[in-house]
Amino acid sequence: MKNRIKLYLAAGLMAATSSCTDLNVDIDSQLTEFPKSEIAAEAKLADIYYSFRGPLGRRYSEVMSFSSDEFSGISFDGDYYNSGENSNPTLHMLNADDPTIGWYEDISSGITKCNRAILELGGEDKAEAAPALAMRAFYHFILMDSYGDTPILNFLPEENQAIERSPRAKVAEFIESDLLKAMDNLNKKVDESTYGKPTYWMAKALLVKLYINWNVYTAADVAAYSPSTNNPKLNECISICDEIMNSGLFNLNAGYREKFFPENGPQIKDFIYAMPFDRISQQGMTYARFRTWRQMNKLDPTMYGFKLSNSVGGNFAVNPNVVDLLSLPGDERNKVIVGGPICFFDKDRNLTTTPVMYDGAQLNFTKEITLKVVDATLNTGKNVSGWSQGYKSVKWFPTYDDYINGRNQSNDVPIFRFADIILTKAEAILRGGTATNGDTPQSLMNKIRTYVKAPQIATAPTLKDLLDERGREFFDENWRRNDLIRFGNFEDDWGFKHVINPKAKSEKFRRIFPIPTYVLEKNTNWKQNTGY
Repeated sequence: MKNRIKLYLAAGLMAATSSCTDLNVDIDSQLTEFPKSEIAAEAKLADIYYSFRGPLGRRYSEVMSFSSDEFSGISFDGDYYNSGENSNPTLHMLNADDPTIGWYEDISSGITKCNRAILELGGEDKAEAAPALAMRAFYHFILMDSYGDTPILNFLPEENQAIERSPRAKVAEFIESDLLKAMDNLNKKVDESTYGKPTYWMAKALLVKLYINWNVYTAADVAAYSPSTNNPKLNECISICDEIMNSGLFNLNAGYREKFFPENGPQIKDFIYAMPFDRISQQGMTYARFRTWRQMNKLDPTMYGFKLSNSVGGNFAVNPNVVDLLSLPGDERNKVIVGGPICFFDKDRNLTTTPVMYDGAQLNFTKEITLKVVDATLNTGKNVSGWSQGYKSVKWFPTYDDYINGRNQSNDVPIFRFADIILTKAEAILRGGTATNGDTPQSLMNKIRTYVKAPQIATAPTLKDLLDERGREFFDENWRRNDLIRFGNFEDDWGFKHVINPKAKSEKFRRIFPIPTYVLEKNTNWKQNTGY
């Protein structure tokens, strides 16, 4: 049964102008009134948890998916081109006005809410403020990972106060500091009451992600990073992985596909930290809307086995390289995409052999994506052939009720998973960290292969093997861009990126996004990221 947490709304935006102000103001120095009970403290914290929900439910997922090698953002004779909102990230041609990166202030607003809660709870040193510290670290991580240099906001800005961006390396150190400060006062329970909230284990998992990317985030320049750059945090990363793995609180027991179904929730012990969604009370998750074949709502029933009462996008086309990845014999993960001749799913969401017909012929999604003209519109045509270019993701399976509630889904989205901890430990060892507990990259990778019923590997994996495994395990979970950058493959050829935009091979500044125009207009003392 899914845990449902009421969302409280509050305004909070980062104020900034070009004036000069001393920013060394500790949040503890402000007058506060401490809450009188645990219930009061929780009420003050309830507003800080979900600032990421809106971006994660759509735009964040779009830019992470399209800028990776997972999907191409296709259009249909102008339908869904929208000034390149999907093709620009696909072709590594993002600009500062693209809507897929327009969620900066959602996250900075979350930081403001955290700082207000810390203030009201008595300051950073109060145990009750630990969840707000952890969330503040998480929101800084999202901004730093996406946009590079970002303000270190450990205070509440005054009206018209200028805010400066800090170097990415300093932000990484600040995130680490906040997490370590919060750690001992965070809840270690893993149950329905802590689901979707910052716990001790969420903070540890965020540290793992921070440490495995430490040499990426602390590089003198984003374009200067290479996978050979020394990472001094590998053994610390391994130590935290061991703590999580030895806790006995997490496991891989759930079936692979089932953990992403709309009935997922706190019973999924692979989820260390997830964002709860509900089609009615916690809206914003709309993945299936854009991953479903463009004309599927014209069919009754659809391939899902029920009628869709609203339109769908169909502009997420799985790239051929992903189809190749998801092809290991017996691998349960293969079932999260559909292609070739299309059949119906039954009531248990298993594929049948009954064909899905459209205009008298069985639907057929092609592995290769063919454009009408090879240009930046990524136009496949407004007909059955054009709509059917590329396999489709069915990882985030919808329900009938989603489409009578604004196409909002109830599939919770995991952010940190136990499977990621296992594969990150394998990677840290491969990159030069010290193996512990008898684990090897081979044994760790085989833990993953075992639970998804994929063939065991018989030799030690290479880093490429591990990147491929991550591509299978975390397909369509918003981490692929992060992985490709860390492994040094973000500028590789895939899809039409290198054909339409040859500069993408060398424009390493695109490892971070441009600062949105509306943010620069409010922060006139900032400069746009290099290259944009």
